[in-house]
Amino acid sequence: MDRHLWQTAASFAARAHQGQLRKDKKTPYFAHVSRVALTLAVEFGCTDEIALCTAYLHDTIEDTPTDFDDIHTRFGAEVATCVAAMTKNMILIEPLREKDYDQRLSESPWQARIVKLADTYDNLTDIWTRPKGINALSRGLVRCERAISLAEPLAGENPMIRRGIQCVRDLVTHVQSENSA
Repeated sequence: MDRHLWQTAASFAARAHQGQLRKDKKTPYFAHVSRVALTLAVEFGCTDEIALCTAYLHDTIEDTPTDFDDIHTRFGAEVATCVAAMTKNMILIEPLREKDYDQRLSESPWQARIVKLADTYDNLTDIWTRPKGINALSRGLVRCERAISLAEPLAGENPMIRRGIQCVRDLVTHVQSENSA
């Protein structure tokens, strides 16, 4: 694997998400994937190349014209497998889609699960720091709990997963206490 494959993944994601905005219609979408990668490295202490690449690429199959083969060709089977695990199957109706998504993540490599933790961490931070209403905040908290439950089976063997879970739990606790005051 290239020594700095995550840099190539960052550039690829920036091009793939070019022109896309977050739901606030102001923030470039690439800011989200960059924050997920930074959360992974800085908050969770994870410098694994597969995980960092997955962080940058986690929404490319779902939200851009990029497909599995593009990721596989450019970044290899391990990264492609993790990115695919992070991709919801949009041909399924919502309740089945979420069940399928959770099932695939529960069978995925640890790198996909830690990226899911970082993704929910970033999404909750984004919801919490912008006025979005109590329903959005409640959904964000539920998604964090789902990500924690998907990662917990690997926590005993992986200190980075344990740290990621603790960071997400700390954020959830903080957000809940701020909103109950």
